[in-house]
Amino acid sequence: MLALLAIGWLWLDAMRAREAATALGKRLCAAEDLQFLDDTVAIAGLGLGRNGHGHLAIRRTYRFEFSDTGDNRRSGSITMLGAWVEATYLEPHRFEEEPCPAGATVVEIRPLRGSE
Repeated sequence: MLALLAIGWLWLDAMRAREAATALGKRLCAAEDLQFLDDTVAIAGLGLGRNGHGHLAIRRTYRFEFSDTGDNRRSGSITMLGAWVEATYLEPHRFEEEPCPAGATVVEIRPLRGSE
């Protein structure tokens, strides 16, 4: 009976962590103006680690895909230690600079003397 409860708790904990990783993946992509693909994350790694208080926690790494152009797929990952985000990664992608508004002045920045 106790083993069944432990398995149920682990399954619920895994579902909560996956939902949190999916929400974070969506937020990461939205912040970078990227398209979060397939609306899901997939578990890529599972292990144990110690949190900031030295307590043992489950470390999960989730992978997901995103697009920067709408016609390609790039990889990203989220590593969680327990309920906390430990690391995020987005594969290098296209970055578009916003054009200067009409009539804007561009100023060249030079290094200070003696700092070269």
